[in-house]
Amino acid sequence: MSLIVFPAIDLKGGQVVRLAEGDMDRATVYGDDPAAQAMLFAEAGAGHLHVVDLDGAFAGESRNGDAVRAIVSRFPGHVQLGGGIRTPQSVEQWFGAGVARVVIGTAALENPQFVRDMAAAFPGGIVVAVDARDGMVATKGWADVSTTSAVDLARRFEDAGVAALLFTDVGRDGLLKGCNVEATVDLARAVSIPVIASGGVKGIAEIHVLALHNRNGIEGVITGRALYDGRLDLAAALSVAAAA
Repeated sequence: MSLIVFPAIDLKGGQVVRLAEGDMDRATVYGDDPAAQAMLFAEAGAGHLHVVDLDGAFAGESRNGDAVRAIVSRFPGHVQLGGGIRTPQSVEQWFGAGVARVVIGTAALENPQFVRDMAAAFPGGIVVAVDARDGMVATKGWADVSTTSAVDLARRFEDAGVAALLFTDVGRDGLLKGCNVEATVDLARAVSIPVIASGGVKGIAEIHVLALHNRNGIEGVITGRALYDGRLDLAAALSVAAAA
């Protein structure tokens, strides 16, 4: 399977935004119609979307549910959703609403059994977010940094049946500094679970490099600000990913 390119739609107060380093006070607004943005990505050829309820990540429960449902109802492909999903009820709710994959972050560190239970209940549907700052796992909307390394957290779920790991270098996210390809590939090589790269993608060169590591366990790449700022053309990125 070729590299999956996930355009990102981050939601804050019902609007499409991008944060710098996960800081809610450093948000750039890119639109107030998330479903319309999803359709623009679909028209460019995207078959997958990565959606994050940023308010939900901090609140610990859904805060942009209406926007998410609007995206799911209009986007013809697969929607991967994260942000504040920390109970069995919320996981079940989102699968029932048509979400293809649910991303579990903070709860993966605090309650690993929850991840195992959900992965068993929804085979192929659970993604574990491994968000790291200087190699250590960051939680609660990246506000807290733990004493657990990214690799150690990932290895806890080797036998859990999770679909993928979503690795983000928090220090690069939304800054266009370039994706931390080295750390992402190192993680993919350290575990048997497919890894999705995220954080700081700035252009087509990184899509090329990550696509070459598809065979090493890099399943996909998430890109947001580079698309919104016009530094990365989605159709071109999809073409490069498919060709590799």
